[in-house]
Amino acid sequence: MTASEENQTTRRRAPGMSPEQRREMIIQTAIPLIAEYGAAVTTAKIARAAGIGEGTIFRVFADKDELLQACVAEALSPEHAIRELDAIDVSQPLPDRLAEAAEALQAHMARMGAIMGSLGHRGGKHPGTVRGAGRTESTTRIRAALAELLEPERAALRRPPEQIAALFFGLLFTQPRTEDEPDLTPQELVEVFLHGALSGGAK
Repeated sequence: MTASEENQTTRRRAPGMSPEQRREMIIQTAIPLIAEYGAAVTTAKIARAAGIGEGTIFRVFADKDELLQACVAEALSPEHAIRELDAIDVSQPLPDRLAEAAEALQAHMARMGAIMGSLGHRGGKHPGTVRGAGRTESTTRIRAALAELLEPERAALRRPPEQIAALFFGLLFTQPRTEDEPDLTPQELVEVFLHGALSGGAK
């Protein structure tokens, strides 16, 4: 049994679990396995990791492709990231708020990348067009949550919070990555975003 499977063996079907709850449990169990094995992961492996019979999967999903679709839609969904953004304490200094936001969104992006990269490059049939994953709507909602974090500083900002949020969101998603330089930490990224590229002693 792999580490991913071992980490999932604690998930068990609770007595009286509704079909929707069972569906959610299966999706959450399957996502790390899909990230590890791609579309080649079997429903038998997912069932073992979830601690259920394989037939239980097909009582809530028509087939494996539908399960893959549901997992991709869940990975692309902004819901978890938005909940984390909404939970950030706005009484904190702005750099701390944005650093927390950066961490939450980087984790969201990593999850998306793991699922899509695995399905795209590790063999098996790609699930195709994802139902229920609206990129434009997701982006709009994430930007709105970021703007709420910036709202207390509206009077001090050069541009409206909504525009600053869009710029910050764009920086997170386009941060350049090179082999020679380590990635910026969330705190470093926020410092550059808020204060520019010049050091404090530069003229």
